[in-house]
Amino acid sequence: MSDVLYNLDAKGVATITLNRPEKHNAFDDQLIHHLTQLFKQAGDDPKVRVVVLAANGKSFCAGADANWMQRMASYSFEENVADAKALAMMLHTLNFLPKPTIAKVQGAAYGGAVGLIACCDMAIGSKLSKFCLSEVKLGLIPATISPYVIDAMGKRVARRYFTTAEVFSARRARRLGLLSEAVTEEELDETVDNLVSHILHNSPDAVAAAKQLIFDVTEPSDDEELMEKTSLRIATVRVSEHGQEGLQAFLQKRRPNWYQE
Repeated sequence: MSDVLYNLDAKGVATITLNRPEKHNAFDDQLIHHLTQLFKQAGDDPKVRVVVLAANGKSFCAGADANWMQRMASYSFEENVADAKALAMMLHTLNFLPKPTIAKVQGAAYGGAVGLIACCDMAIGSKLSKFCLSEVKLGLIPATISPYVIDAMGKRVARRYFTTAEVFSARRARRLGLLSEAVTEEELDETVDNLVSHILHNSPDAVAAAKQLIFDVTEPSDDEELMEKTSLRIATVRVSEHGQEGLQAFLQKRRPNWYQE
């Protein structure tokens, strides 16, 4: 799994690191599969006390990989549904991991990367990091990440950033609730280590129960039904006229036909 690294230290800190720096850690189907496996591994391992999600290189994650998008552009509706469900399952696994999770964010975090951050219990970002829910620029929608991003940032905020695809700063991400803290590059490791230290002082069973308590007392939902709905929505949009035009425009490095000055 050279595209993602896994390290478990003696204290029980599992660090899962996106490792495609030359691609700005962009998603593809293989990375999604590997992340799902490693999230499950960390969740099932009694030695793991806390999970840190990090990334190598100057970007946390630039969203979807161009080669993957090129393949998706030719997928049938059924293939698109299966592809979207794999992403939905990866996000679901991370969100409901029975261990506390911390995202350590530097550089760009675009598209699905915002979903990864929203699925973590805590997120520390560099003040130089940038965020964007960029899907509508490509004629797509942030479907599978939407439950987690809306939960993190709120419905009103999502109504803006889902539709404008604006780039926003770490400072704003902190105010909106996506980040727990925004710190300097030099403070990033220290701030994450401080959170880890606090968690390691606490009962692992109580920490797991406290995290589950939050899910139990909030509005219940049918997770399977929600994943099905969001996967069907993105699959429908991907094979639509605008979805195809947006993907082709992106791949051909041109503006889509709906672009207005």
